[in-house]
Amino acid sequence: MSFSKQQLRKFADLVRIGATDEELAALNTDVVFEWVNALKDVDTTNVTPMYTPARHSAPRRADVVTDGNMRTAVLANAPDKSGVSRGYFAVPKVMEE
Repeated sequence: MSFSKQQLRKFADLVRIGATDEELAALNTDVVFEWVNALKDVDTTNVTPMYTPARHSAPRRADVVTDGNMRTAVLANAPDKSGVSRGYFAVPKVMEE
């Protein structure tokens, strides 16, 4: 299966490939399509679909709060200390009244 110059240009534009006309003319697209068509002949009747080729799962840790109740330590990093005594960060006003 071969493509016209116009079809290759449209495809290159769709996938955002900046290729010159000479580069597009030098592409050997027939080899790619022969390979893809060869994949159609592979027998996959007893193969179960996979989400990932990795056979192991990522280790998981227990979802436990380990360093809670750190309000004073977190508020100590506040650049504007005006709201710290009331337990919040003070930020500049972003909307007009």
